[in-house]
Amino acid sequence: MLFSWNAWKRKNKRLRLLRVEVVEGRSVRRVLFSQSGPQQSQHSTPQQSTSQQTQHSQPFKYFIMQKFIVLFAALFLMSSSAFSQKLFTRDAKIKFSSDTPMEKIEGLNKSGTCVLDAATGKMEWKVLIKGFLFEKALMQEHFNENYLESSTFPNAQFKGQISNLSEINFSQDGKYNAKASGKLTIHGVERDVNVEGTVKVSKGSVEILSNFVVKPEDYKIAIPSLVRDNIAKEIKVTVSAVLQPLKS
Repeated sequence: MLFSWNAWKRKNKRLRLLRVEVVEGRSVRRVLFSQSGPQQSQHSTPQQSTSQQTQHSQPFKYFIMQKFIVLFAALFLMSSSAFSQKLFTRDAKIKFSSDTPMEKIEGLNKSGTCVLDAATGKMEWKVLIKGFLFEKALMQEHFNENYLESSTFPNAQFKGQISNLSEINFSQDGKYNAKASGKLTIHGVERDVNVEGTVKVSKGSVEILSNFVVKPEDYKIAIPSLVRDNIAKEIKVTVSAVLQPLKS
């Protein structure tokens, strides 16, 4: 029996280690028991534990910071894109009228185009001369063949920009007074013009309304002496359009 007991002890020397964990506050103290008695193992002090927690928390902090930066950049781009987007329409209405005691003449075009850059205020309008419709077919024929010569000068256009852009907020609904300056081309003649109007922002769309006058003689539009009293010296022009964000 003694032989068996001693043999068992020799055989199980490797099992002499027994780990006991004793929790003391935040640190963990490990005690090893052996033949020579208990031995204290390496353990983490409160300072080391705090340092380890800090090291573990740093990657998480960097992750949160990265997410915050990405979110901030996305919000900035969204807010700036709303202001910098281009607006467009191909249904602008251009109406002109000549009113004299002898005769009243009106023409209407519902297919004008306009592109507006809300960031810079630059805009471009274009209208097909043959697209103007009149009450009488004879008026339309004379307008295209004798006055505007639409076969030679098929388009009228305006290129310019809003001069008081700082007073218009395209990101906020409201009605704003607007001023624009640029070059108006009619009958192949280009002239500098300044016009005023209103800009109405509503739910992402922009409505533009403007009234101004055009003198036929400024654009070398010849009026036959026989009908000179029938044509006003100043033609009233009304422009109205609802622009939507231009889809890329």
